[in-house]
Amino acid sequence: MTTIALLGAGGKMGVRLATNLKGSPYTVLHTEVSPEGRQRLKDATGLICVEQAEALAAADVVILAVPDRLIGRVLTGFVDELKPGTAVIMLDAAAPHAGQLPKRDDVTYFVAHPCHPPLFNDETDPVAQKDYFGGIAAKQHIVCALAQGPEEHYALCEAIARTIYKPVMRAHRCTVEQMAILEPALSESVGATFSMVLAEATAEAVRRGVPKQAAEDFLLGHLTILLAVAFGLQPGGRFSDGCLLAIEEARPVIFKEGWLDRIFDPAAVRASVEAICR
Repeated sequence: MTTIALLGAGGKMGVRLATNLKGSPYTVLHTEVSPEGRQRLKDATGLICVEQAEALAAADVVILAVPDRLIGRVLTGFVDELKPGTAVIMLDAAAPHAGQLPKRDDVTYFVAHPCHPPLFNDETDPVAQKDYFGGIAAKQHIVCALAQGPEEHYALCEAIARTIYKPVMRAHRCTVEQMAILEPALSESVGATFSMVLAEATAEAVRRGVPKQAAEDFLLGHLTILLAVAFGLQPGGRFSDGCLLAIEEARPVIFKEGWLDRIFDPAAVRASVEAICR
């Protein structure tokens, strides 16, 4: 039976992961440095933490549920204590891509990150419909990367990733570099920024007199069909001539020429993950 040491088990993500690991085929040893975190884990799950040294000594797999900026420092602090062949799972590609991981050739480094529940889904359960983050009831996809280690560790770590992020549909295998393109570049630099701009534009429509609920219903409803058309999901779908004209006129007003190259340039992606890790 595989033994997992879950570090940071009392944090926000740690509690989520500990909850999904309950009842799994793994032996899980939970560690948490803060008394508040240990109490939070106990209150939420009934689970008790053990000392980190005890967990690491027994671990076949270590999951780091800690902030990106701490991963390099935390891992450096205990990497020499790990048994040869131990797999370390991180929840984000920032630290690996920024070169923050300590060198130890006989340890596996694996990254697993959720895609979060898709906008277009078939959820009918009310809990799943409101599970926007995922990992509770709504199905989601995940992305994984084997940063270093033997190929046979990929299947082991993917299976654990499917458990901590369950229920999971597709698990996409990527490289660490590709995961850094997905986040922060695609999902945060672009997706999160666009999301904030959409919210700001909706607030501006409200400021100009449109009822708030009407503005939100109108935009969120339109986004469903607009995204379906843009991503080729609407059979035979195309933007109307009026919509295409609006896009043509608005694009140079909203976006600077060459913005895609500036966001996705490898040096820009590397600078972004380095900033996150600082």
